[in-house]
Amino acid sequence: MKILLVCSSGGHFAGMMRLKRFWERNQCVWVTFRSASNQGSLIGQQVYWAFSPTNRHIVNLVRNFFLAVTVLLKERPDLIMTTGAGVSVPFLLLGRLLGCRVVFVESITRTDSLSLSARLVLPFSEVYVQWPELQERYPTTIYAGVASP
Repeated sequence: MKILLVCSSGGHFAGMMRLKRFWERNQCVWVTFRSASNQGSLIGQQVYWAFSPTNRHIVNLVRNFFLAVTVLLKERPDLIMTTGAGVSVPFLLLGRLLGCRVVFVESITRTDSLSLSARLVLPFSEVYVQWPELQERYPTTIYAGVASP
């Protein structure tokens, strides 16, 4: 299976690394922000560098939308998986339109409400949460436990 892993840097990248047992046996392609720690962790991996910042930055939203078009048409992933944040929304939206399975794994730090990114993609993607209370509040989400290293 070909998996497109999309996440911003920092905690979202760390969250994706905690899910390594799931994705490591597959062909993976990354989309993330260029940072010293990401670059060091992704040596030898296929990576597309996204445009940052994304919070309230319309120019980078448009740039990442076109990046999503390019990457999705070139790579044709079976699954798009993200731990957030804003960079993931165009990839999930376009991926779903192209028939990809799309999965959003909400951060473990979200205990009582979904992030804006998760709320935006909830209608058309599988959203996994790491707290049963969060799944109770948002019944269309999926609780599968905590992603541990």
